[in-house]
Amino acid sequence: MIELLVSLALLGNGVTSGIMLSTVMGIGPLTVVQSYRSYVETIQYLWRRYDPFMPIVHGLTVVAGLVLTVVAPGPAGRLLFGAATAVLVIVMVISVVKNVPINRYVMSLDPGAEPPDWAERDPRARWAGWNRFRTALALAAFALNTAGAVALI
Repeated sequence: MIELLVSLALLGNGVTSGIMLSTVMGIGPLTVVQSYRSYVETIQYLWRRYDPFMPIVHGLTVVAGLVLTVVAPGPAGRLLFGAATAVLVIVMVISVVKNVPINRYVMSLDPGAEPPDWAERDPRARWAGWNRFRTALALAAFALNTAGAVALI
């Protein structure tokens, strides 16, 4: 059971971190240079593919981490899995409170009708900043989960 939970925590955290890192390295910079229409179309295309996949994987990773925090043998493993889980909960909160509302706003836009005040309302810089922060946290959690797994050896 412990091995399965550790595998789930590492796999889920790795997938989450990898996808988030890909947005920092590729998707985010791409959207910054796109026109309004292309940006809105890109986000509307991608969001349907990331949601609900990302919340499900992230949620399962948090659940696995919570269980490991209680049942992992030895205090070092429990502490490391607990720290990783706490960081992943922060990532989840940032996603729900900051990034998801921006995504919903962009999903509500008409790609063919740029708002006259788009220059003031353009959310790309805000979204990118929060995304970089939560990506760094997800990667830190992955390091903590990896250290927790190593502590069990």
